[in-house]
Amino acid sequence: MRRLLFLSTLLIVSTFPVAAQIRLPRLVSNGMVLQRDRPLTIWGWASAGEHVSVRFRDVLRETDTRSDGTWSVTLPPQSAGGPSSLHIKGSNSLEVTDILVGDVWLCSGQSNMALPMERVREKYPEVIASANQPMIRHFFLPTRYDFRNPASDVPGGRWETATPQTVLNFSAVAYFFAKELVERERIPIGLVNASVGGSPAEAWMSTEALKAFPEKLETLKALQDTALIRRTLRQEQQDMRDWFGRLHSADKGWQASPNWTDPRADVSGWPTLTIPGYWEDAGAPKGNGAVWFRKDIELPAGLEGKALKLFLGRIIDSDSVFVNGTFIGSVGYQYPPRRYTIPAGLVKAGKNTIVVRVVSSNGKGGFVPDKRYVLETGDSPIDLTGAWNYQIGATVSPAPPTTFFQYKPNGLFNAMIAPLLPLALKGVIWYQGEANTAQPAEYERLLPALIADWRAHWRQADLPFIFVQLANFMEAKALPSESNWAVLREAQRRTLSVPHTAMAVAIDAGEWNDIHPLDKETVGKRLALGAMRVAYGKRDLTSSGPAYRFSESKGKALVLHFDLTGSGLVARGGALSGFVIAGEDGKFVSASARIKGKTVVVHSPEVSKPTIVRYAWADNPDHANLYNKEGLPASPFTTDTRPLQP
Repeated sequence: MRRLLFLSTLLIVSTFPVAAQIRLPRLVSNGMVLQRDRPLTIWGWASAGEHVSVRFRDVLRETDTRSDGTWSVTLPPQSAGGPSSLHIKGSNSLEVTDILVGDVWLCSGQSNMALPMERVREKYPEVIASANQPMIRHFFLPTRYDFRNPASDVPGGRWETATPQTVLNFSAVAYFFAKELVERERIPIGLVNASVGGSPAEAWMSTEALKAFPEKLETLKALQDTALIRRTLRQEQQDMRDWFGRLHSADKGWQASPNWTDPRADVSGWPTLTIPGYWEDAGAPKGNGAVWFRKDIELPAGLEGKALKLFLGRIIDSDSVFVNGTFIGSVGYQYPPRRYTIPAGLVKAGKNTIVVRVVSSNGKGGFVPDKRYVLETGDSPIDLTGAWNYQIGATVSPAPPTTFFQYKPNGLFNAMIAPLLPLALKGVIWYQGEANTAQPAEYERLLPALIADWRAHWRQADLPFIFVQLANFMEAKALPSESNWAVLREAQRRTLSVPHTAMAVAIDAGEWNDIHPLDKETVGKRLALGAMRVAYGKRDLTSSGPAYRFSESKGKALVLHFDLTGSGLVARGGALSGFVIAGEDGKFVSASARIKGKTVVVHSPEVSKPTIVRYAWADNPDHANLYNKEGLPASPFTTDTRPLQP
């Protein structure tokens, strides 16, 4: 009887909802920025039917929780200022403090948007040291994907106010963008950073938008099998553990006695290789695996008690570093700069030994050229380039493939964009495209579709969208040449036909040997110029370099007309260059070009009836030098108006 009574009571209790306290989304938290001059949604969760009141400044709004446990209220537009507090009351009371009202910008894209100020701290030490900017706030979302349903809350994160300590976590591009806006507009700027390294545009698009791309929609349908994803991840993780296990077991450097991290190890028979460079190019045996590098350096007395900085450029793919036999650090993939701290007391006067174990998992391994390879001692740096001893520890098959599910269609939209939709925005800044260069012509449709998709979901047809054109990258080649990066840049340029957009040209802000160039200040400031024109109504501002408009044929030349010429066109650093020209046969040759007023006249004696001109059409158009007098570069372009071809 007692058991039956207990079960009956449990059944009765389980039929009634358990009272839930009011809960807010992570975005609605201390230090947040709310969008000025727009109706504001405040939202959250509580028990069904619970009465909720929200007070902000002098405004009170009340509502009842819906049957699904959600509630929301709309506040009237608010003027810029603060700090203010938000008070929410139901069965419990919550207070959100230190709220500013200003402009909220969504910062999205791939790694060049995600890249933090910490990665560029050596380039901008003064900027970081002076980053006491209480009007700049940053909220970074950790990576998460979902292929089944739009998420109701962001996966994590918190609002941070810019200080010399916290700014290291801020997106570098976004910080320079915000800093410029604060200086110009004197209003708070909130940066919501939803960006994921390596992500293609389709990962950020909704299911509705993907209907225009049937192949991507089919991929999405297959990914809705969460069990398949879990099995794949488990298997690939095990495969990778097995690969590293085999590598470690086969590595002669670990098996030697003493092992090769030890300065006492005999390296008298080791050959030498010049760093920087790739061992395969230098004649070392091809293959993937582990290669050990060693260099002995002489240090003067007086450094024993100092912590030193060791810069080892970039290394492909991963590395572990030892100084005098002591492990000082490791980086697990190729892109971050190698910056290590040697603890005080580790070095000594006289001979010191640096050992670097490099693991190449796929492709060519080695040390990337044109990077810093130095030991900073506080006085004059010690150059570490030149001859190093090396020895192959083990050669194994390439590492097993990895499926990056975060790059698949729709996953990032559901997990990282959908939860932001109640948040009122001033606009979007977007730095992405590198991940789509394998199919660059498709981007002519993808980027406009993404813009339309986000505008539809935010219910704001004129939502400003400011994007970065791909920077210069890879080794420069003689003109003329074909280039996927050039095709994608053209797709980006053509997206300017979408209203309320602007583009920051970055072909002079990149690095040939690094897909993550350090010059984030130039890019951030150019994004801000675009925002000033599109979002802040500064129509008279020269916000961009010369923008190609149309061409006309005059004899054996094509005359190119431009907008946004500012105070006039100039050729920076010498004669105008970077142009190629073709006739009806479509064969491009290098062309001569000269500035004439607001036009550029292009011709070649090899082409009697020119039909098409291209400018800066290369992966790395380091020869392109058309600017306006305001110092802003012209975008790469082609005069061919046909749709881009795959």
